[in-house]
Amino acid sequence: MNNENKPAKVVVVGCGYVGLTAAACLAELGHVVIGVENDVDRVVLLTQGKAPFFEPGLDDLVASGLAAGRLSFTSDLTTAVTDVDVVLISVPTPSLGDGAADLTIVESVVASLATALPPGSVVALKSTVPIGTSAQVVSWLGRDDVEVVANPEFLQAGQAVNAFRHPDRVVVGASTKEAADQVAALYAGLDAPVVITDPRSAELIKYASNTYLALRLSFVNTVATLCEQGGGDATTVLAGMGLDHRIGPAFLQPGPGWGGSCFPKDTSALAAVIRQVGADDTLLEAALSANQQRLQQIVQVAAGAVGGSLKGKKVAVLGLTFKAGTDDLRGSPSLTIIEGLINAGAEVAGYDPMISNSVPGVQKEETALAAAQGAEVVMVLTEWPEFATLDLVALAETMSGHQVIDTRGLLNKESCQAAGLVLWQVGKG
Repeated sequence: MNNENKPAKVVVVGCGYVGLTAAACLAELGHVVIGVENDVDRVVLLTQGKAPFFEPGLDDLVASGLAAGRLSFTSDLTTAVTDVDVVLISVPTPSLGDGAADLTIVESVVASLATALPPGSVVALKSTVPIGTSAQVVSWLGRDDVEVVANPEFLQAGQAVNAFRHPDRVVVGASTKEAADQVAALYAGLDAPVVITDPRSAELIKYASNTYLALRLSFVNTVATLCEQGGGDATTVLAGMGLDHRIGPAFLQPGPGWGGSCFPKDTSALAAVIRQVGADDTLLEAALSANQQRLQQIVQVAAGAVGGSLKGKKVAVLGLTFKAGTDDLRGSPSLTIIEGLINAGAEVAGYDPMISNSVPGVQKEETALAAAQGAEVVMVLTEWPEFATLDLVALAETMSGHQVIDTRGLLNKESCQAAGLVLWQVGKG
């Protein structure tokens, strides 16, 4: 099996955001990597050097890995793991009705691996899994000659490649030093601290990190709401807070509410685990509730901008993805806000620079100005840079109203006023 001086043979099961980024970046580090994906059409696309989703720099990284002969793709898991050193499981763990994570796909992959893995290999869980899952996988495998390690990811959509290359930390949770060293060696080319701990603690580091950030954002948006409704400038308040070294400036930007594929799911999942052990989940449930209230509040702001009722009013929504730099719609605050607008009777037109497919209930347009045509309200919901440079005069001319709601703090108040627009801006009294 592998040691620190020898490239490893790695199989990555699941070629989504996390799996494909890990596969391409590990190949860049010199390892021989096979990405396993059960979607045959996706395998064809990957073998052409094309990622099936947008992530800056990933297409080039996949293409270079293929050209170097260190990266390949297949749908045949059993053949791929014939002489593998480390298998990284990176498959979805969606939420169940009670917020707990669904491990059905993980269990299915493990069942396929149980008889196919060579002795001495390591299974590393990169999927976000409930605390204690590593022990479950040991039981599912039924092998005493294969180690199971928790190796959570901390990537950020839109910055995934950079986050892999320059991580804040690498976390490895293992029951033996040998297994920990074998997985840690995969990342030997990265300049980052390595946290080696037990599997349960490693799993909790992932959940606790994302949940803490969600709690922080809920507080930030509460400060923004206070300023919006009571007066003050949240941008200045939060910048002043961030100068305290105990707080720091990261994740202090107010917005329409937090979302994405991780924060809501992971916060709900950790809350479910806390309830299972009889601990107090009040803080987490409050953060989830505060976020839903924030999303509803943005809909109410739109209604207030047109006199209290959205019925029959056209609203243009700029930005559909949950953040800039990605084409990911999962858990997007924009979609929740759009649902609220539609339920209130509004006609919604939308534009996003990365979304070409239709969104239910939204008249999809190819430009921001086309979406704003005849709209009484324009809402900026995603922080795409191009929205900061909108032609405000042209925007005012194409709208039927003059109300602009900027939930990302991108626009200049004076410039909007000069164009004849009335600006409501996040965190401003």
